[in-house]
Amino acid sequence: METDRTPTEMTTYHQQDSSASDELTASQKKTLITIIVVVVILLIGIIAGIWWLIQPTTDTARVRDVFIIFMAFESLLIGFTLVILIVQLARLINLLQNEIKPIIDSTNETVSNLRGTAAFLSDNLSEPVIKLNEYLAGFTELFKVIGLARKHPKTKTTPKE
Repeated sequence: METDRTPTEMTTYHQQDSSASDELTASQKKTLITIIVVVVILLIGIIAGIWWLIQPTTDTARVRDVFIIFMAFESLLIGFTLVILIVQLARLINLLQNEIKPIIDSTNETVSNLRGTAAFLSDNLSEPVIKLNEYLAGFTELFKVIGLARKHPKTKTTPKE
């Protein structure tokens, strides 16, 4: 928590944090300004095209030609988007094959080693100790029956009122 820091450390921490966010926002501001400029140019073009097409002297063939141009532009945008999508998919597959798969293989190897270690400890440590406890309990009961060992009296507990 921030309460563990002195006021000077907190001020320095907040200054560093805000300077990092300022750098980030400067990059984001450039991207945002670029997007806004492109959108404004497209809107001006669309408004100018609509104004030009609604003039009474514009014939139907021109409207059709402009519509075909817009459709061609749209198909170019879709094609460009598909190319970007294919490149991103190729990068994802490359990441999975070259970075994620070795990590998973290493994890599987570690789990297999742990499984072997657990089996070894169970076979060589836990089972002998359990068997020893079984034999000691058996001998203790045998000695109690024979009378060589004292029987511990069971204490009765009375409920407190």
